[in-house]
Amino acid sequence: MWPYYESEDWSVLPPELNRRFNPAFNMASIKQAFNEAVERVSTVRMPAPTRLRDLIRQIRAARTAAEERTVVNKECAYIRSTFREEDSVWRCRNIAKLLYIHMLGYPAHFGQLECLKLIASPRFTDKRIGYLGAMLLLDERQDVHLLITNCLKNDLNSSTQFVIGLALCTLGAIASPEMARDLASEVERLMKSANAYIRKKAALCAFRIIRRVPELMEMFLPATRSLITEKNHGVLITGVTLITEMCENSVDTLNHFKKIVPNLVRILKNLILAGYSPEHDVSGVSDPFLQVKILRLLRILGRNDIDASEAMNDILAQVATNTETSKNVGNTILYETVLSIMDIKSESGLRVLAVNILGRFLLNNDKNIRYVALNTLLKTVYVDTSAVQRHRSTILECLKDPDVSIRKRAMELSFALVNSNNIRNMMKELLLFLERADPEFKAQCSSNIVMSAERFAPNKRWHLETLFKVLVAAGNYVRDDVVACTIQLISETQSQQSYAVSALWRALEKDTSDKQPLAQVATWCIGEYGDLLLYGPPLEDIDTPINLTEDEVIDVYQRLLWNPQNTVVTKQYTLLSLTKLSTRFQKGNEKIRQIIDTFGSNLHIELQQRGIEFSQLFRKYDHLRPALLERMPPMETARPQANGIIGMVNGEPEPEEEKSSVLEASSPSSDSSALLDLLGTTDLGMTPSVSNKNTSANSTTIVNNNDLLDLLGSLDLNVPTSTSTLPQTQTSQIFNSTNTTNFLVDGLLNSSSVQNDTLTMIVLDKAGLKIIFRLERSPDIADLLIINMSAQNSGNAILTDFLFQAAVPKTFQLQMLSPSSTVIPPSGQVTQVLKVTNINKVPLRMRLRISYTGPTGPVLEQTEVNNFPSLISQ
Repeated sequence: MWPYYESEDWSVLPPELNRRFNPAFNMASIKQAFNEAVERVSTVRMPAPTRLRDLIRQIRAARTAAEERTVVNKECAYIRSTFREEDSVWRCRNIAKLLYIHMLGYPAHFGQLECLKLIASPRFTDKRIGYLGAMLLLDERQDVHLLITNCLKNDLNSSTQFVIGLALCTLGAIASPEMARDLASEVERLMKSANAYIRKKAALCAFRIIRRVPELMEMFLPATRSLITEKNHGVLITGVTLITEMCENSVDTLNHFKKIVPNLVRILKNLILAGYSPEHDVSGVSDPFLQVKILRLLRILGRNDIDASEAMNDILAQVATNTETSKNVGNTILYETVLSIMDIKSESGLRVLAVNILGRFLLNNDKNIRYVALNTLLKTVYVDTSAVQRHRSTILECLKDPDVSIRKRAMELSFALVNSNNIRNMMKELLLFLERADPEFKAQCSSNIVMSAERFAPNKRWHLETLFKVLVAAGNYVRDDVVACTIQLISETQSQQSYAVSALWRALEKDTSDKQPLAQVATWCIGEYGDLLLYGPPLEDIDTPINLTEDEVIDVYQRLLWNPQNTVVTKQYTLLSLTKLSTRFQKGNEKIRQIIDTFGSNLHIELQQRGIEFSQLFRKYDHLRPALLERMPPMETARPQANGIIGMVNGEPEPEEEKSSVLEASSPSSDSSALLDLLGTTDLGMTPSVSNKNTSANSTTIVNNNDLLDLLGSLDLNVPTSTSTLPQTQTSQIFNSTNTTNFLVDGLLNSSSVQNDTLTMIVLDKAGLKIIFRLERSPDIADLLIINMSAQNSGNAILTDFLFQAAVPKTFQLQMLSPSSTVIPPSGQVTQVLKVTNINKVPLRMRLRISYTGPTGPVLEQTEVNNFPSLISQ
């Protein structure tokens, strides 16, 4: 081009040069100026790329999120431009920066193809960044994922071990089922390689492939058997990991590998007795990672197998006694040893040793170790209760721990230790814990105290005293089932009714605005037995007798009725109790009538209705008042097998009669994968089992997230729902009451208070687990349905990790309160309160998921419920 500028025609020069230079200048000056201009233009268009460390400094220096986004967007724009111009010089550096940007949460998918180009590069440094980018940016949902298969196959046949290792790591991380099937034979070949590094990587890759495609397990069996004889610890630990995965996925494979128990015992013994090995030593322990893996595999192989368990009893005892406990490394091995001892058919002495190890863990300063010990003791307490009882004092001390998780586990374990011999001491400690417990503990703790008192109370007086202390200590956090249980106990214990009414009167005299359940129980009791309070014989075991007049009692009732802090339910109890006192007292009926008349114009419809109808008892139906308000007969209720508090509501049918009043139905089982997607579950290592026996509609969940509800699009609310087969006379009266426990105290005149038993529905009855729902209508909210869930364990084995989940269509609002426990002991139960709001009056449909760990391992039950009684949607 330079001859063009050597002409004497200056008009053809670029304008910028024509303006800058005079024709008097020579051509050398023009050439120099042109070179400078070209250099400036190239510098502006292609600046030197920022190094990764400089990018990190810029991002960390950003003071706001907007500044950070500006830096990231600018760098992403530059990286895109280099990708478009096929700048291969800085591709490796740009991908490294892009991966850092991806880890910060910014989109980086546009670098996927560049990763493939780096993988195809012959340079190892490029391959390393390319494979790292592939593992982070690719997944099986994208088509680019398929393009990497050929590159992986080529690198698996490379002559460099590190290139093979990169390919194996990437294959294990991103392998889809199709890719796993295509390359499984290559991985199986590499498991037999003479290079220990390649064998280790291949075994880990096979582990990930089996997780994705279990049917490929048989292909890797021959190569896996040889791994257990390896002397290289890296290969050996990967081999044990692979065998563990195989045994957990297949019963046949588990039986196949039981013959390697002696080999595992020998390896473990060599690790314990071997001298100092700097290559494998960790805080004075020889290869703790391999020891943990072997102990976990021994636990799987020895479960429910007497011969295999006997072969490993001695080595487990040696590990438990010879492992150093001053460091966390040793505690890790001891923890796995305890799990193995408690899971296999071990000797009783060995179990005591395992529990003692957990007891030492409770004294550790590390709160994580204490939590692990409590959690493990909770799972093993029903296996060897006497051994755990020796550490009862230490467990009770954990109730005072500042960590909330430790307190929760200590509370659950404490209730599991309660029996008839230690009931007094345990209840004393647990009541102290209840008084100072955080609000989230009070509901569960109070219900469990009531349940324990019901099962192991030494006498009726002590039982009543305990219930009253619970009502005082827990305050408004007491669940409704505790109120019903206390009222039922007072009713059936005639010899203690004088004591009960006196004790409750003393509590009622104080401010009960923060103890609404206590006020409800007290007003019910005084309404029934008020004559014993004023005119009964003095109690011999009470130092200060109560001297009251009728006016003093009525004044207290008036204070309760006009207190704006009292709930409507409490005022209903109080109003009915005051009406009953008109037949218990010898005078004062006129003052009672005046108070009741004032409720004839109350703003709350229920209180207004009761006030009007009760007023008629003093006028038109005065001659019927003594008969209508006479003392209720003792409430005799059939206890459930767990002697618990749920199901003790008055009038619960006997087991023989239950068939006539329980709504049983069979709903078609929903697709298990659909339910898993619905509930957002992942692979839990469980075998789904869809139940279609005794599945009657019902369940709840906390549905605070509309994303979960969106998954219920398949529930067509316009489809007719099958209704209950209960007689019309029964279904028309079940939910007429404003409060399900009001039938304990309601009069017979109120047309809206003709009470029947709560509607009972069986959700699940399978493998010893029976889940029952009792449906109630809320007294304050017309559209609210309250469901009391009771999960009962009729088997002989403990059920742990119990979890109940459910989902409903968008038109409903659901709330699930915390369960009373996650552990169901033999002949025990777990309770939970569920609330459903049906604003649109449409038929209720639910999908349920119930999971727990039983004697045979994790269990998952799933079902869809679509046959709620029609009155629920009215």
